[in-house]
Amino acid sequence: MTLAPANPAHQLQLTEDGQLKHFLTTEGLSKSILTEILDRAESFVGIEKQAVKKVPLLRGKTVVNLFFEASTRTRTTFELAAKRLSADVLNINISQSATSKGESLMDMLWNLEAMASDMFIVRHQNSGAPHFIAEHVTPHVAVINAGDGRHAHPTQAMLDMYTIRKHKGAFENLSVAIVGDITHSRVARSQVHALRGLGTEDIRVIGPKTLVPSSMETLGAKIYHNMEQGLSDVDVVIMLRLQKERMNSGLLPSEHEFYRLYGLTEEKLAFCKPDAIVMHPGPINRGVEIETSVADGPQSVILKQVNYGIAVRMAVLSMAMSGQASAAGLSDTTEGVE
Repeated sequence: MTLAPANPAHQLQLTEDGQLKHFLTTEGLSKSILTEILDRAESFVGIEKQAVKKVPLLRGKTVVNLFFEASTRTRTTFELAAKRLSADVLNINISQSATSKGESLMDMLWNLEAMASDMFIVRHQNSGAPHFIAEHVTPHVAVINAGDGRHAHPTQAMLDMYTIRKHKGAFENLSVAIVGDITHSRVARSQVHALRGLGTEDIRVIGPKTLVPSSMETLGAKIYHNMEQGLSDVDVVIMLRLQKERMNSGLLPSEHEFYRLYGLTEEKLAFCKPDAIVMHPGPINRGVEIETSVADGPQSVILKQVNYGIAVRMAVLSMAMSGQASAAGLSDTTEGVE
């Protein structure tokens, strides 16, 4: 199912003066906004090493985690990000909420808004759900998309962009390959939009024909079905999880066959530049998408992605809350951030 909001997300998520007030997609965002997210994240990296791992930017604000799909890394890093910004965090167990008694989603959200909630972090199985919520249900509450259907996962894309910039510098001259189940990956779409917005010209998507939609070319990516060709001289290789829960039968012959052709092994990694970095948004299926020696090897930055994710999500939360305050004519809640 796809929800169809009336206005494009990249317009809805910005204030009249171009500040971020929701974060729904990386599509259509300017290089300046994307760079601002990365720069602000830089100011938060390393905060976990401080004696007090908090800054007061969202003190007095209430952030609600609404996860309609299972998640470990995304939900916990959002919770940590909000708490490190000094917000009060409310985690809603959807399976035990009043929606299980027949209450509509809109009624539940209106009730949460009536409790003076300031931000909803939403993961939903339906594409467009966070956008729909921001547009129709709670326009004065900041809405952050934590992954919706096959559509978008913008904060994952931005923590990936931060990881790339941290290890490779400027985006303009990089070659980046995204490998695996492109068809079902909301992460891949958000990554391609972010890379294009930041100036990367050589973006490659690699996988079997059944798992790489031709529409990726219209987004600015080159399609490859051969790993040697697709990985040749790339600077960054991003592996994706096989999303078997979203697949119809017949799309994948077998996990063994996929690994033989598209799993990232040391032999296939040798097609990349010698200093290429290896990334994966997780969860990893070892021996299916990636060889253990590569996932844990010297070129892997997978665990660093998780660590950077907290800082990037702190940046997004603080920027969205600031934009909401600006739109409402209130003082900037993030004033004074370095």
